[in-house]
Amino acid sequence: MAKYRKLGRTSDQRKALLRSQVTALLYNGKIITTEARAKEVRKIAEGLIALAVKEKDNFETVKVTAKVPRKDKDGKRVKEVVDGKKVTVYDTVEKEIKKDLPSRLHARRQMLKVLYPVKEVPSTPAGRKKGTKEVDLAAKLFDEYGAKYASRNGGYTRIIKIGPRKGDAAMEVVLELV
Repeated sequence: MAKYRKLGRTSDQRKALLRSQVTALLYNGKIITTEARAKEVRKIAEGLIALAVKEKDNFETVKVTAKVPRKDKDGKRVKEVVDGKKVTVYDTVEKEIKKDLPSRLHARRQMLKVLYPVKEVPSTPAGRKKGTKEVDLAAKLFDEYGAKYASRNGGYTRIIKIGPRKGDAAMEVVLELV
């Protein structure tokens, strides 16, 4: 008896497929896929959410001082001339940051081992390249899903059958977070 479905792919293709579908599920909240894939994705996603629920409060807040470049009204850095060179002017600012404790850091690294990096692109074509930003899915798991599912003991996903696919009659399902 096999421990997992092979999905008709080589191991590296299968791993990439599952990683991308888990990433899409956690980023969007639901995906449409085949039943066999959904059952495999569900195992991985529920494991990550369970890890997030377990480690959601395992951090400490620390005050740090940081050097931040001073900016003018247009958002450009302010420069001044020192010894004949243009140098950016910096201000020191106090910030509060969340510092992961060792077990949460380990959980974050376990999550990042599975999840692909996600870039959020704005819908307007004018500032597409400039407006892109990296989404921290591990932080989303800890902050959003960890708090949301704290009272649940598993069962974070739901599979709803929507019927056979037209091309090959594979059963299609919606896999969504509860």
